[in-house]
Amino acid sequence: MTHPLSRRSALLGAAAVAGLALEGRAGASVVDAAAFDTARRRWVSLLAGTSYDPAYADKTRAVEGSARAVLRKLKPDARRPSLWPDLPLGDPNSGNFNRSYNRMRTLAIGWATPGTALHHDAQVAETAVKALDFLYEHAYNERIGRRGSNWYWWEIGVPRALTDTCALLYDGLPKDRLDRWLRPLRRWCPDPERRISHPGVIETGANRAGKAMAVAMRGLLTHDARLVRKAKDAVSDLLRLTRGPGDGFYRDGSFIQHDIYPYTGSYGVDYLESVARLIAMLARSPWQIGRIDAVYDLVDRSFVPFVFDGLMMDCVRGRQISVQGHRDHHSGQKTIEAILTLLDTAPEKHAKRWRPLVKGWLTRNQAVPYQAVAPLASIARADALLRDPSVPVGPRTTGTYVFADMDRVVHRRPTWAYAIAMSSRRIGAVEAMNRENLHGWYTGDGMTYLYTADLTHWNDELWPTIDPYRLPGTTVDRRKRGDLRHGTRRRPATPWAGGVALDGEYGLAVMKLIGDGSSLRAKKAWFLLDDAVIALGTGITASDGRRVETVVENRNTHGAHPALSKGDGWVHLAGVGGYALLDGAKPKVLREKRTGRWRDIDKGATTGGDSTPVTRHYTTILLDHGVDPRKARYAYAVLPDASANQTAAYQGRVKILANSGTVQAIYRDNLVAAVFWRAGTVETDEGPLSADGPCAVVMRRDQFQVRLAVADPSRTADDLKLTLPWRIKSIRKADRGVRRSKGALKVEVAGTRGHTRTAVLNV
Repeated sequence: MTHPLSRRSALLGAAAVAGLALEGRAGASVVDAAAFDTARRRWVSLLAGTSYDPAYADKTRAVEGSARAVLRKLKPDARRPSLWPDLPLGDPNSGNFNRSYNRMRTLAIGWATPGTALHHDAQVAETAVKALDFLYEHAYNERIGRRGSNWYWWEIGVPRALTDTCALLYDGLPKDRLDRWLRPLRRWCPDPERRISHPGVIETGANRAGKAMAVAMRGLLTHDARLVRKAKDAVSDLLRLTRGPGDGFYRDGSFIQHDIYPYTGSYGVDYLESVARLIAMLARSPWQIGRIDAVYDLVDRSFVPFVFDGLMMDCVRGRQISVQGHRDHHSGQKTIEAILTLLDTAPEKHAKRWRPLVKGWLTRNQAVPYQAVAPLASIARADALLRDPSVPVGPRTTGTYVFADMDRVVHRRPTWAYAIAMSSRRIGAVEAMNRENLHGWYTGDGMTYLYTADLTHWNDELWPTIDPYRLPGTTVDRRKRGDLRHGTRRRPATPWAGGVALDGEYGLAVMKLIGDGSSLRAKKAWFLLDDAVIALGTGITASDGRRVETVVENRNTHGAHPALSKGDGWVHLAGVGGYALLDGAKPKVLREKRTGRWRDIDKGATTGGDSTPVTRHYTTILLDHGVDPRKARYAYAVLPDASANQTAAYQGRVKILANSGTVQAIYRDNLVAAVFWRAGTVETDEGPLSADGPCAVVMRRDQFQVRLAVADPSRTADDLKLTLPWRIKSIRKADRGVRRSKGALKVEVAGTRGHTRTAVLNV
């Protein structure tokens, strides 16, 4: 269908031909009109593509279908008022005005996407203009107050959807309407750094990046160079690392939002997506963003360790795990999309590493393929990468990563990965806001996440169906819990949480558990080996008259119970791996079908799940410590991908040197790993290992050389003195603060914030 040239397009075209230069407001420098239009078109190309490709006909039809559904259901009613019958606009607390603008964005994408029957259709544009007029009059203008509703909708949600919609429909919009619809943003989103609804709050992380996108787009749409520059400066400030406490990216790769919560996979992904798009949109313009090497470094340090075959690990997605429409593959897709966008500007040293990495993710994840969840505009970029014969399929990332600044540890091997979510007086155990994450009570209490070849385990209706009292890795009592209240911000009163890593192959995670609202206490450690995770617990004590359990595993096996083998002190689950009890304990194994609803865990106004019952099969392995245990203990091994025979034969493969309130330690194949809760000594096969204060140590001997890593997860020590089982002849190399002292090793840990110190010793 043909489309008449809008008055605004004609004016801008004439200006460009005449070489007219437009001046930004408030003394801004003179910028050619073409610069604004070029940046805007670049943004539209990221949202809707630039040309039709028959290879993506199905996806194009899907985009068109979504837009037609919006049109088909559109029934404006000024008396109610509403644009769609299911989204009445009278009460802003419903969030329906935010949903309405999101629907307008869906319609605009259909209009702007080449190949759809709606592409640049004049009637569709006219309908969109009337709908946006309606929303301006009844839902979002500079005179309406938010009446206690969610500030995010007013200052980020609607501004982002509205500016996207206006950019996509730009060639079909009259000038006077555009200025009118954007006028409310002067009130609600004038500055990326300010929160209008809460004066004094300075925006950080994803919120600042999201506002920067809206401010930049408003500047491009209205040819206001001052606004675009303000957005650019706000994003540039975000690229500086923080030492904390509080929001931002840390040098070890941690990302914190809302002051105390690990959020790499949610707010962090939103941040990365916004910044990547801003970089692409403003590239080679008068507002090109500088210092972008910092963004490239963040990809490797903060995001790659948490992506497993295109899935973002749930241990850093916070309360978003409870949102039905945002699974791990959605967060992973946004991460991939951001990296593909950054590839256009990234130096080759980064690009040559990312291309195989992303190709590996895309190739291996056929359970939830990228093409099924990604927007059309980025699918073509992904397919081009997949078809490029010069780019190899990269292997899975391997390594041991300790994120001391957010109490997370990730251990990655070639065929599996294991993550541990902890909490302390620095890092919150669980966040509940906006009636989301209502049953996330124990997700930060040492919950463990095992990733294997089954890429649907965590996203196949797990969160509404898993027993929330029996999360893997946790030690809990069975008291009945109520829904978490809005604003819940629990931080256990313990400094103990963190870990240490050696050579990217071995590690140790440790936390002191202080039960929420109970007397439960425990000391927990996970020893991370090349083929296993050894879990030790000690000092498990409670006095509330309730049963206490440690959950070895709680596996979602989807629509059936897979084969299960058991022996004396071991359990094997087909398709997952084995579990070996190392202290003679008798595990309790449950096989059950569980039914739940997303609505049970998320009743949010704009995120709430549906009430459809869903059922999944679970195999749960428990250690029962009884009612009111006194100094109970456990020791077990998780053996991912192991066979039943390997699991049955694992007894004796690892030696437990100690599992007490003073020290927990293991030995295997010249590797010694220990957590000293206080000063103490543990006997190894080669002599005593002593520490004069709290620390975590992993060391490996190779003939006359010892590689050692040490950290203080409690952050209470200043200097540590380690006496090793061998006489130290010299230090071959070491981090700053590590030295010999009277036959021992002296390590300065004050100010390290729980980060690892390493050394290579001649013994």
